Amino acid sequence: MPSISNKGLAMPQSPIRKLVPFAENAKKKGTKVYHLNIGQPDIKTPKVALDAVKNSNLEVLAYARSEGSEEYRTKLANYYKKNDIVVSATDIVVTTGGSEALLFTFGSIMDTGDEVIIPEPFYANYNGFSTASGVTVVPVISKIEDNFALPPIEDFEKLITPKTKAILICNPGNPTGYLYSKEEIEKLKALVLKHDLFLIADEVYREFAYDGLQHNSILKETGLDNNTIVIDSVSKRYSMCGARIGCVVSRNKEVIQTALKFAQARLSPPTYALIASEAALDTPQSYFEDVIEEYVERRNTLISELQKIDGVKVANPKGAFYCVAELPVKDSDHFAQWILESFNHNNETIMVAPASGFYSTPGEGKNQVRIAYVLNKKDLIRSAEILKEALKQYPN
Repeated sequence: MPSISNKGLAMPQSPIRKLVPFAENAKKKGTKVYHLNIGQPDIKTPKVALDAVKNSNLEVLAYARSEGSEEYRTKLANYYKKNDIVVSATDIVVTTGGSEALLFTFGSIMDTGDEVIIPEPFYANYNGFSTASGVTVVPVISKIEDNFALPPIEDFEKLITPKTKAILICNPGNPTGYLYSKEEIEKLKALVLKHDLFLIADEVYREFAYDGLQHNSILKETGLDNNTIVIDSVSKRYSMCGARIGCVVSRNKEVIQTALKFAQARLSPPTYALIASEAALDTPQSYFEDVIEEYVERRNTLISELQKIDGVKVANPKGAFYCVAELPVKDSDHFAQWILESFNHNNETIMVAPASGFYSTPGEGKNQVRIAYVLNKKDLIRSAEILKEALKQYPN
């Protein structure tokens, strides 16, 4: 029988999606499952975006430009300008989601065997993108005791080798919800300039910054034009995960020209999704104010309820809509499966994401889970109640 590639064998399973069969089986048995495992907001997509697709009068659903339409990229540049980020339409390549933006970025700046340093825990698919690109992830561990703040810069520096090409951060962070400060960004700036590295920032949660804190984009830093690459997406900002529209943003012309070659090879982003995404840029600021207010209330509710559970430790997120909780269990993968397969509380249970999949260091995160607070406050309170009862009954 023909064999599967080593790369295919090495591709990691999604820690977020691998438990889906167990959740589906629980539902078939009549158990209600509260989904805390995936960052799919329940916030309504802006009507202006949906209407743009409904009201379009296209007679031919043609290819879009490989880099995205000039109109959309120009409107995107204006969006960034409102966020004090000065870029032009020519600094942007539109992609099929932030995922493709990362793949294009890795392909544009790294060769097989090159290394990227990432603070962990990190978005699980960074492992997959790295494997697909033949790139090695070099993790630097951030700790729940420090609320998952940026590790000491010395920890980064001692990991730099001749194969190191970039440092990648997610800001605000998935899965931690950590929001990097201006001082932390400046420390990374000094480091990448000293060692002539790229600084990649996944900023898809830019709007979700809480407690009066400001998001600090790497594109606001002076003297970094050749070193910075931003990954962005409409998925979370406008609750448009299914649109699959993202972008690569960089003032480094060589990076953009190279990313465009990857974009041309896959032809174009989806036309209807581009129409929706362009219209979404007209979403009023009041939409975001309401969304932020809702997420702050959800965060406060969830953190408060988790802190009431004996043996549970939780970091307090300052952005995005995730938190990492440390549970009094040895193996959260086993626990997450058990809670779907063998447990229910009044015919209800929860689905969480085991945190080990958000690390690349073996053995790290084995007693942690990621919880997405994308449910209403009543459901979050109920979910915490189920978790508390599950921990009491869990045999391991």
